[in-house]
Amino acid sequence: MTERDSAGRDPSERDSADLAPAEHDEIEDRSAPRATIVHEVVRKQGEEELARPAGSLLWSSVAACIAITASVIAEGALYHKLPAGMGGRTLVAQLGYPLGFLIVILGRMQLFTEQTIVTVLPLVTRPSGRALAGTARLWGLVLLGNLVGTGAAAAIETWGGVVSPDLLAAMQAVSREALLHKAPTDLLLRGIPAGFLIATVAWLRAAASGGEIWIVFLLTFAIVLGDFTHVVAGAAEAFLLLCAGEAGPGQVFGGMILPALVGNVIGGTGLFALLAHAQVRQEL
Repeated sequence: MTERDSAGRDPSERDSADLAPAEHDEIEDRSAPRATIVHEVVRKQGEEELARPAGSLLWSSVAACIAITASVIAEGALYHKLPAGMGGRTLVAQLGYPLGFLIVILGRMQLFTEQTIVTVLPLVTRPSGRALAGTARLWGLVLLGNLVGTGAAAAIETWGGVVSPDLLAAMQAVSREALLHKAPTDLLLRGIPAGFLIATVAWLRAAASGGEIWIVFLLTFAIVLGDFTHVVAGAAEAFLLLCAGEAGPGQVFGGMILPALVGNVIGGTGLFALLAHAQVRQEL
C-alpha cells in the first residue's frame, strides 16, 4: 500500500509549492541553466571583450597565437617520438592538437574563431551601426594579432633554434599532411565544422559548471580527428611551410589561410551564433 503524507496525499502528487526551501535549493543546484541564461552569459562576455582597449586586444591575440603553436609542437613531438612504422601513429600524434587551445581558451586569450560567437551575440541582440563597427574592430584586431603571432612563432621555430632539427622536421611533416596539396575549396568546406565546434566551446563553457578542460579537449580534438581546418592553428602550420620554402606567400594566404577563415566564419557565425540566438530570440 502506498504511503501518504500528513495531508493524506501520495508523495507523487505534491507540487512545487509543497517543497521545503532546502528542496527548492537542491532543484536549482541540479537544474541545467536555461538557454536564455547561457545566451546572456555569452553576450555579456562579448560586450566585455568589445569594450577592451585596442592595445589589450592586439597583444592578447599575439600571445594567443604564440601559445597556439603548442598544438603543432605537441603533435610534432609525439609524431617524432613514436616509431615510424607504428600503426595509428598519426592518430596518437593528434592527441597533442588540443594543447594550444587549452592554453589559449582557458587563459582567456584572444582567439579569432572563439570571438565569432562571443562578439556576434551582442550585435544580433541589439543590431546597430555602432555594434557592427565594434564587432568589425575586434575581429580585425584579433585576426591581425593572431596572424602576426603565428608568423613570428613559425620564424622563431624555424630559424631561432628553439626546437631541435628533428622536432622541426616532424612539425613540418604534420603541417604538410594537414595543408599541402589540399584545394582551397576543400579547406573552406572543412573550415565550416571547425568554426562550429570552436563556437560550441564558448557556449558549453557558459552552460557548464565545471569540466572546462574536457570540453575544450574533446571539441578541439574532434577538429583534428575530423580533418577539419582551423584558421589560426592552420596559420601556424602554413607559416611553417612558408619558412621551409615549401609554400609561397600567395599559396599560404590565398590558398590556405583565407579559405579556412571564410569556412570558420560561416560555421561559427553563420551557423552556430545565429542559430544560438534564434532559439531564444522570442524569450529575450
